[in-house]
Amino acid sequence: MSSVKRELFRDPKRGKIAGVCAGLSDYFNMELWLVRILVITAVLLSGGPLFVVAYIACWFILDTKPVTQAHKTSSAYSSQDEDPISVKFKVWQKGEPPRRALFDLKERLTRLDTRVQSMETYVTSSEFTVSREINKL
Repeated sequence: MSSVKRELFRDPKRGKIAGVCAGLSDYFNMELWLVRILVITAVLLSGGPLFVVAYIACWFILDTKPVTQAHKTSSAYSSQDEDPISVKFKVWQKGEPPRRALFDLKERLTRLDTRVQSMETYVTSSEFTVSREINKL
Protein backbone atom coordinates (compact mmCIF):
# COMPACT_ATOMS: atom_id res chain seq x y z
CA MET A 1 0.00 0.00 0.00
CA SER A 2 1.35 3.40 -0.91
CA SER A 3 0.94 6.27 1.49
CA VAL A 4 -0.14 9.08 -0.78
CA LYS A 5 -0.68 12.38 1.01
CA ARG A 6 -4.19 13.55 0.28
CA GLU A 7 -5.25 17.14 0.72
CA LEU A 8 -8.74 18.60 0.90
CA PHE A 9 -9.47 21.18 -1.79
CA ARG A 10 -12.57 22.82 -3.24
CA ASP A 11 -13.29 21.92 -6.87
CA PRO A 12 -15.44 24.74 -8.31
CA LYS A 13 -15.32 23.25 -11.81
CA ARG A 14 -17.29 20.19 -10.69
CA GLY A 15 -19.29 21.95 -7.98
CA LYS A 16 -22.75 23.48 -8.10
CA ILE A 17 -22.24 26.29 -5.59
CA ALA A 18 -18.61 26.47 -4.42
CA GLY A 19 -17.18 23.00 -5.04
CA VAL A 20 -17.01 21.92 -1.40
CA CYS A 21 -18.95 18.70 -2.04
CA ALA A 22 -16.79 17.99 -5.09
CA GLY A 23 -13.68 18.41 -2.97
CA LEU A 24 -15.08 16.12 -0.30
CA SER A 25 -15.92 13.48 -2.92
CA ASP A 26 -12.31 13.60 -4.19
CA TYR A 27 -10.89 13.43 -0.68
CA PHE A 28 -13.03 10.51 0.47
CA ASN A 29 -13.03 8.80 -2.97
CA MET A 30 -16.82 8.74 -3.21
CA GLU A 31 -19.20 9.61 -6.00
CA LEU A 32 -20.16 13.28 -6.09
CA TRP A 33 -23.91 12.65 -6.14
CA LEU A 34 -23.64 10.59 -2.93
CA VAL A 35 -21.74 13.35 -1.10
CA ARG A 36 -24.36 15.89 -2.18
CA ILE A 37 -27.16 13.65 -0.92
CA LEU A 38 -25.35 13.18 2.42
CA VAL A 39 -24.84 16.94 2.84
CA ILE A 40 -28.46 17.75 1.97
CA THR A 41 -29.68 15.03 4.35
CA ALA A 42 -27.43 16.39 7.12
CA VAL A 43 -28.78 19.92 6.55
CA LEU A 44 -32.40 18.75 6.65
CA LEU A 45 -32.02 16.47 9.66
CA SER A 46 -29.94 18.88 11.76
CA GLY A 47 -32.22 21.82 11.29
CA GLY A 48 -29.90 23.50 8.83
CA PRO A 49 -27.87 26.28 10.41
CA LEU A 50 -24.94 24.18 11.63
CA PHE A 51 -24.18 22.52 8.28
CA VAL A 52 -24.92 25.66 6.27
CA VAL A 53 -22.41 27.59 8.40
CA ALA A 54 -19.90 24.71 8.07
CA TYR A 55 -20.35 24.71 4.26
CA ILE A 56 -19.81 28.47 4.05
CA ALA A 57 -16.76 28.19 6.33
CA CYS A 58 -15.31 25.46 4.08
CA TRP A 59 -16.03 27.68 1.08
CA PHE A 60 -13.80 30.40 2.52
CA ILE A 61 -11.19 28.22 4.27
CA LEU A 62 -10.44 25.58 1.63
CA ASP A 63 -8.14 26.41 -1.27
CA THR A 64 -9.28 25.70 -4.80
CA LYS A 65 -7.94 22.60 -6.47
CA PRO A 66 -4.65 23.31 -8.26
CA VAL A 67 -4.26 22.47 -11.94
CA THR A 68 -1.62 19.83 -11.12
CA GLN A 69 -4.18 17.99 -8.98
CA ALA A 70 -6.58 17.70 -11.92
CA HIS A 71 -7.91 14.32 -12.96
CA LYS A 72 -5.45 12.50 -15.21
CA THR A 73 -6.72 10.57 -18.17
CA SER A 74 -6.10 6.86 -18.01
CA SER A 75 -4.48 6.71 -21.45
CA ALA A 76 -1.69 9.14 -20.51
CA TYR A 77 0.39 6.73 -18.43
CA SER A 78 4.15 6.84 -18.68
CA SER A 79 6.38 3.96 -17.70
CA GLN A 80 7.90 5.85 -14.74
CA ASP A 81 4.75 7.53 -13.40
CA GLU A 82 1.94 5.02 -13.58
CA ASP A 83 -1.23 5.62 -11.64
CA PRO A 84 -2.82 2.62 -10.03
CA ILE A 85 -5.98 1.44 -11.72
CA SER A 86 -8.89 1.66 -9.37
CA VAL A 87 -12.01 -0.27 -10.20
CA LYS A 88 -15.20 0.68 -8.45
CA PHE A 89 -16.66 -2.28 -6.63
CA LYS A 90 -19.64 -0.48 -5.16
CA VAL A 91 -21.81 2.19 -6.71
CA TRP A 92 -20.69 4.94 -4.32
CA GLN A 93 -16.98 4.46 -4.95
CA LYS A 94 -15.21 6.39 -7.67
CA GLY A 95 -12.96 4.69 -10.15
CA GLU A 96 -12.54 3.43 -13.65
CA PRO A 97 -15.29 1.34 -15.25
CA PRO A 98 -14.31 -2.34 -15.14
CA ARG A 99 -13.96 -2.74 -18.93
CA ARG A 100 -11.63 0.25 -19.18
CA ALA A 101 -9.65 -0.94 -16.17
CA LEU A 102 -9.18 -4.38 -17.73
CA PHE A 103 -8.12 -2.80 -21.03
CA ASP A 104 -5.59 -0.59 -19.22
CA LEU A 105 -4.35 -3.57 -17.23
CA LYS A 106 -3.89 -5.55 -20.45
CA GLU A 107 -1.88 -2.67 -21.97
CA ARG A 108 0.33 -2.39 -18.89
CA LEU A 109 0.94 -6.13 -18.77
CA THR A 110 1.80 -6.15 -22.49
CA ARG A 111 4.36 -3.36 -21.93
CA LEU A 112 5.75 -5.22 -18.93
CA ASP A 113 6.01 -8.45 -20.94
CA THR A 114 7.91 -6.61 -23.68
CA ARG A 115 10.35 -5.18 -21.13
CA VAL A 116 10.89 -8.60 -19.52
CA GLN A 117 11.53 -10.15 -22.94
CA SER A 118 14.10 -7.48 -23.79
CA MET A 119 15.85 -8.00 -20.43
CA GLU A 120 15.86 -11.76 -20.95
CA THR A 121 17.33 -11.30 -24.43
CA TYR A 122 20.10 -9.11 -23.02
CA VAL A 123 20.89 -11.40 -20.07
CA THR A 124 21.15 -14.47 -22.28
CA SER A 125 23.32 -12.69 -24.87
CA SER A 126 27.08 -13.02 -25.15
CA GLU A 127 27.37 -9.25 -24.72
CA PHE A 128 26.10 -9.55 -21.15
CA THR A 129 28.50 -12.41 -20.38
CA VAL A 130 31.48 -10.48 -21.73
CA SER A 131 30.44 -7.34 -19.87
CA ARG A 132 30.06 -9.28 -16.62
CA GLU A 133 33.48 -10.89 -17.02
CA ILE A 134 35.09 -7.49 -17.66
CA ASN A 135 33.44 -6.04 -14.57
CA LYS A 136 34.82 -8.90 -12.46
CA LEU A 137 38.40 -7.90 -13.36
